[in-house]
Amino acid sequence: MGGRGSRAVAAVSVAVALLAGCGPVQDLGVDQSGHGSAKGGEKGGGDGGNGHGTNPLDNPEGTKPGLAPITSDKDRSDGRDLIEKVPTKGRGSKTGYDREDFGYAWADNADGVPYAHNGCDTRNDLLKRDGEDVKYREGSDCVIVSMTLYDPYTGKTIDWTKQEASSVQIDHVMPLSYDWQMGASRWSDAKRKQIANDPLNLIPVDGPQNSAKGDSGPATWLPPRRAVRCAYAVRFAQVALKYDLPVTAADKAAMLDQCA
Repeated sequence: MGGRGSRAVAAVSVAVALLAGCGPVQDLGVDQSGHGSAKGGEKGGGDGGNGHGTNPLDNPEGTKPGLAPITSDKDRSDGRDLIEKVPTKGRGSKTGYDREDFGYAWADNADGVPYAHNGCDTRNDLLKRDGEDVKYREGSDCVIVSMTLYDPYTGKTIDWTKQEASSVQIDHVMPLSYDWQMGASRWSDAKRKQIANDPLNLIPVDGPQNSAKGDSGPATWLPPRRAVRCAYAVRFAQVALKYDLPVTAADKAAMLDQCA
C-alpha cells in the first residue's frame, strides 16, 4: 500500500473493523516480519527472496505451498485484473448459518477438490502441503505430530506440535460464514463441502490471527504483514471466481487497493 489514497482506505478499514468488533487491521510491514532467513530451499515460487510460499497467480489449484508476496508490477497488474472480474453485492443475512452446513470439519470425502479421498483429513493434508520438517505419528503416514510452519500472514516461523494444536489453524481465506451470506446458503450440501475443503481456500496460519479474522472480508481484516496483502487479495478473488461468489463493494475496493 502506498500514497494518500491507500492511507485513506486503510483509515476507513480500521474504523469499520472497530465498529464490526473485528479489531483494527494491523501492519507489520516487510522489515518487521520476524523471519530472518529461509530454511532449506525455495518451495514453489519464492517469497520475496526468503524461500517460502507461492505466488497465487502461479497456484490456481491451491496445491502449492504457502502464500508469497506479489512483487512485480506486471503481477500486481494481473492481480488487479483478476480482482476486477469479481462481481459485487451487499452482504446477506447470517441467519441459519451453521458450520455443519459445510460438512463435518476437514472431511476427506468432498468431491472435485485436490487431496480428497486420499485417506487423510483435509487439515493434515494442508499441514503436509505447507509444513517443513514434518513428522508423523508412529505407524501413520497421515497424522502429523510436529512440523515447522512459516506463517505468511505474520512472517513468523512456528515450531508446531500436536500437543499445542491451536497455535496453527487452517484459515478459510474466504470465510464460510461470508460464503453463506454471499450466496452459499442456496447451494447444495456437496458444493458447500467443496469450498470448505478446497486447498485453494485453505492456508495454515498463526492461530490467534485466524481467530482475530473471524468471518471478516478484506475491508475489515487483512494479514498484519503488509508485503503479503496483494497476494491475499488475489487468493480471495480466486476463490470467489471459482465458486461464482460475489464480494461486497467495500471488500472489492480494499482488495484492489492492495495491488495498486
